[in-house]
Amino acid sequence: MGIGKSKTDPCLLSLSWSKSHGVDTSQKPHETDCTISEEIPLHGGEDVACSSSAEMPTGEQEGADGVEEMPEEEAEEEVFLKFVILHAEDDTDEALRVQNLLQNDFGIKPGIIFAEMPCGRQHLQNLDDAVNGSAWTILLLTENFLRDTWCKFQFYTSLMNSVNRQHKYNSVIPMRPLNNPLPREKTPFALRTINALEEESRGFPTQVERIFQESVYQIQQAIWKETRNLVQRQLIA
Repeated sequence: MGIGKSKTDPCLLSLSWSKSHGVDTSQKPHETDCTISEEIPLHGGEDVACSSSAEMPTGEQEGADGVEEMPEEEAEEEVFLKFVILHAEDDTDEALRVQNLLQNDFGIKPGIIFAEMPCGRQHLQNLDDAVNGSAWTILLLTENFLRDTWCKFQFYTSLMNSVNRQHKYNSVIPMRPLNNPLPREKTPFALRTINALEEESRGFPTQVERIFQESVYQIQQAIWKETRNLVQRQLIA
């Protein structure tokens, strides 16, 4: 690959310039011998790879090197969530709507839906992190919920977790949303024993305020932090 002189004919440039500026070109111009030099290869015709640093001034090179050497920012500290919504795969949009409702209209934040859990990890690990990394587990009861075997496993696991851990007692909240709610007669017996949030009910705002109490959240958050610190100390030891 070589670098040669410009192949643009200066004669053509002069003609185009004169036409654009109203110069009379009716008379035939004198012919000019405009020759184009052959491309001159560098270093005996060998290809030369030009790095960006070669074309960059010294000051800019130092600045670029400084950026590359900067350490990456540490990952943000994990946050104990107010709630997680467990839902069927087909109910992701409805789960997002309920999440926004609780966060924006009632100020219960931060919250997450199961579809937002990190990809590339085992479902069981995500389920454990979701249930134990939040104060309340909301089961989105729709017609799709019981059709999904994974959802059945989720709600049984969540219920057992709330029974076996004292601080998680009453932390599982079944909820029938406005869209495609699961009828009460189809609801599993284990969930019918728990008072469900009924979005279409007039008492829905009162239910939300009674369930999602800040004092309960703070107790669970303190236990969560203590457990994490204990695990970290064991790993260091």
